[in-house]
Amino acid sequence: MRVIVNPRPPQLGRVVAIANQKGGVGKTTTAINLGTALAACGKTILLIDIDPQGNASTGLGVHNSARGVTTYDVLLGGAKLSDAVMRTQIPGFDLIPSVVDLSAAEVELVERTRREYRLKDALGGADRDYDYVLIDCPPSLGLLTVNALVAARSILVPLQCEFFALEGLSLLLRTVDRVRRSFNGALEVQGVLLTMFDRRNNLAQQVATDVRSFLGKRVYDTVIPRNVRVSEAPSHGMPVLLYDFRCPGAQAYVQLAGEVLRREQMAEAT
Repeated sequence: MRVIVNPRPPQLGRVVAIANQKGGVGKTTTAINLGTALAACGKTILLIDIDPQGNASTGLGVHNSARGVTTYDVLLGGAKLSDAVMRTQIPGFDLIPSVVDLSAAEVELVERTRREYRLKDALGGADRDYDYVLIDCPPSLGLLTVNALVAARSILVPLQCEFFALEGLSLLLRTVDRVRRSFNGALEVQGVLLTMFDRRNNLAQQVATDVRSFLGKRVYDTVIPRNVRVSEAPSHGMPVLLYDFRCPGAQAYVQLAGEVLRREQMAEAT
């Protein structure tokens, strides 16, 4: 008698939303380069680009003409998540791309059932294992970001060291609390990442001190410096770790990946 063994369903590791309602703080840069650094450590990564600007897709070298099935199709139910997965130039690093059509999803989803759970439900359609699922969110707290927070296990917040940083962070943390109470009781703040840091700037130093005083251990020890090579890399369609591995920005993201993995190990041990 032949025994039929059902295959093990695909396993998704930690799902992390990379979010901040303020634009230009390094969300996409962090999603691309943290994912690349984790892949270099042997982890399998899926990056979901849920920003209608599609900058994460561009930054990984995927042109608009090559984006067949996208997050728009997945969220609106026109395709399964597995249909939208693309391989990138980085081994072990997959992408679900975005296109500008996704900007219409905020309106189109309003009348849909389980509108806040569309991405969470779609993740059940994964067809392979991933150690980390990173979600690059748009610079807003609308329905797309809410979908990311409902689907995620944790949130990573890139925070530019500038005057209004703490004010914007407080608003984001209130949104996280509302999502936790209403939709996703498991959601936690994984960490706050200080970005575009200029050690010569007294204001940047003061903001960093204030954020660490306010959030304590939830702020990563790693700080991403302001670095022109990080800014140049997306125009070449590659992460800065491939564009210039030795530059300070690339090395900072390598350090961040190490810190993320160490924190994960410590959390599992407790």
